Amino acid sequence: MKKRAKAIGYLLAGFLLFWAVLTLWANYSGKQQTFTIGNAAARRNALILYNADPFYNLDEQVCRRIAEGLSYHDFSSKVATINQAHDDRKPYDLYVFCANTYNWAPDWPTAKFIRTHEGLAGKNVVALTLGAGSTQWSKDKLEALLRSKKANILASKSYWLLRPNDEKRSEENIQVATDMAKALGDSLGRILN
Repeated sequence: MKKRAKAIGYLLAGFLLFWAVLTLWANYSGKQQTFTIGNAAARRNALILYNADPFYNLDEQVCRRIAEGLSYHDFSSKVATINQAHDDRKPYDLYVFCANTYNWAPDWPTAKFIRTHEGLAGKNVVALTLGAGSTQWSKDKLEALLRSKKANILASKSYWLLRPNDEKRSEENIQVATDMAKALGDSLGRILN
């Protein structure tokens, strides 16, 4: 019996170590980049932030598409990974935070950026929560973080990688998520203009 308990203890410790390494890798190892979508001379500007996911780039695709939707309404959007925008203190008309869900919470770099960024009070923000499946806890935590900074949350949406975003088009799940993001950008651009 003692050997069995010891084996289970080692197995559990090994699993927890593996999970910790995987969590660190997922939070900090994605490809870093910045790009702009829209006319540089546009009347309005947006900062669209995400933490690059090393597994699948749904976050980048969603951010790109929301910027495309905004561009129809005289917006220039800087789309950047959190690390690339860390020192950006320029004021924006709209901030979009696209957080991956790890361990039922928003990714650490996005949460840290929101907690440490000055100047979100009264600013228009959008909270996007991405995940493989259920993201409700993560979505709630992201919204609470933004409310704690006194930001004006215009929209909060979840997009899923493995769970259907639209039951009628479950085979095209990624396409559905990116189409929904573009429609959201278009709608926000219309509202803000």
